[in-house]
Amino acid sequence: MHLYSDGEGETTVVFASGWGTTNPYADFSPLYEGLKQHVKIAVYDRFGYGFSDVTGKERNIDEITGEIHELLQVSGHKPPYVFVGHSMGALETIRYAQRYPEEVKGILTIDGGSPEYYALSPELMFIPILYKALRTTGVLRTLYHLESFKNWAASESNEEKLLPEAQRTLNRKSMLLLAGNRDMVDEMRRSQENAQIVLAGEKPLHIPIRVLTADYFGKLAEDRAWADSQAELVSWSVDGKQIIVEDSSHYIHSYHPDLIIKELLQLIE
Repeated sequence: MHLYSDGEGETTVVFASGWGTTNPYADFSPLYEGLKQHVKIAVYDRFGYGFSDVTGKERNIDEITGEIHELLQVSGHKPPYVFVGHSMGALETIRYAQRYPEEVKGILTIDGGSPEYYALSPELMFIPILYKALRTTGVLRTLYHLESFKNWAASESNEEKLLPEAQRTLNRKSMLLLAGNRDMVDEMRRSQENAQIVLAGEKPLHIPIRVLTADYFGKLAEDRAWADSQAELVSWSVDGKQIIVEDSSHYIHSYHPDLIIKELLQLIE
């Protein structure tokens, strides 16, 4: 299991990527420069992602958070941790805080889904199965020769405009090697079950939670279920706060890294 580390300081910020973000190190890279002088950074690749192995073990959320806990320990990181959860990664940040409350001092979600939202949402199994089919048949590799496809594939992450070419290359290679692998398929298959496990745990958490919600360029209200769940996500904390981020899409850190850095440093203080 791979972990990228950098920075200095008394607090470690631990990053949890969203489902299907095949290279978390590259994805979160717009945040590193503004953070590493103030905090330690720990970006983990779940099994099946980035530079980690594909394990084949069931992707039950307690299995996942147990792996993260062990990884942080053996890599030498010490609590307190502030967790950052993007998209479905928010589930494991909440579950980690439920299981290891003495280790977590705060959570910041980047357009992170709530347990209630995922508990009611279909698993959308066709997405990882389609990814796998495109990858294993070579169609995905062919599509990446088309500039229009590359732009479309990165459309929610601001067409990767904030990434250096090395990180863009890593993203493409990771997609071609990993998209729709068995760990990702099982993560999606268990999304409702994992959300129910979190719902059965402690609520509210006695740590601050900051909920950053993308405005989807003024279209947030068009998805009422998502908009309502984002507003309700603050109820998971005795000190919850939601911030609507304008001019952004699902990968807010690809549009406004400075805002995320500011909120993180305020949360740590």
